[in-house]
Amino acid sequence: MRIWFNKTFSTISAVFTDLRQSTPAGEVTLICTHTHTTASAFLAADESRLEPAELTGLAYVEWCVDFCRQHDVNLFWPGKEAALISKYHVLFQSIGTQVMSVADYDTLTLLHDKAIFYTGLSPDIAPIMDFIAVNNRDEFDSAVTTLSAKHEKLCVKPAVSVFGLGFRVLDTQRDSITQLLKGVEYQIPMQELRQGMNNTPEFNTLLVMEHLGGPEWSVDCAGRYGELLCAVQRKKSLLAGFGQVIDNNAKIHGMVGRLTAHYRLNGLFNIQFKEGVNGPRLLEINPRPSGGFGMACLSGANLAHIALQSIKGETVQSPKIRYGLKVTEINTPVVLQEV
Repeated sequence: MRIWFNKTFSTISAVFTDLRQSTPAGEVTLICTHTHTTASAFLAADESRLEPAELTGLAYVEWCVDFCRQHDVNLFWPGKEAALISKYHVLFQSIGTQVMSVADYDTLTLLHDKAIFYTGLSPDIAPIMDFIAVNNRDEFDSAVTTLSAKHEKLCVKPAVSVFGLGFRVLDTQRDSITQLLKGVEYQIPMQELRQGMNNTPEFNTLLVMEHLGGPEWSVDCAGRYGELLCAVQRKKSLLAGFGQVIDNNAKIHGMVGRLTAHYRLNGLFNIQFKEGVNGPRLLEINPRPSGGFGMACLSGANLAHIALQSIKGETVQSPKIRYGLKVTEINTPVVLQEV
């Protein structure tokens, strides 16, 4: 079976490793493409190719169809333009290529914008933190006034972002030079943020939210069109360097199952939660393998293999998960290219 992964995050290497460990030699050929010759995922793939950096949108989809035809791809597992590609399964099916999409186009688009995603989600499925979406300073000031009356600490995050980029806790006591000298991370002086808004009368949607101060769970999942096949919870320590624990929180598991069913999630995906004063709250659904995917699979659950079994229509056996394990990752130096 020839499986193609187009441009995506470097953490896809952990998926390659798990697929290779769980299939007989020669049964699966892993193909990886990227726009950079030194993409680290190339080191774990059986075949690697460069893809055109300038192509996006429908032109890129057409290139993907041609690539599948030319390289006899049986299964296409998209990263780049995954949402758009989900609209055009029929183009790939016509040449004998199956496409792994985590959800349909409307759902993938919804998950991309947290302001819209949060607004439309019923708390019966999964509760979220208290938040207000803003696009200018007046709205920001109003949101801070409203939320400060209910919550001790607030934070902000762009409605559209990945890897937590842009997340900051609002600091009402210190200025930026004090934060810099004290090495304070992930915080921003509120008054300086307001002053910056004077230069940007209207900005892309920003979420003003209650700050959730408890532990975070990152749940790596395998699903089949709304059926949760396996979920591994990684509970992160509040202290840096203390690793993560393979957890079995019943509330988290219930929310993961309901979210999977509600959005008909499929393949490999990740759901994140954080605890506040009122219990765990949903942060986001990532329609791709997470950065800690490899750690999750140390639990005894080969999630990539489970997803592949599902795609092939095979019976999926529920793995025995080793709860209570403390896990971490160790960086390994490698040579990407000789110059």
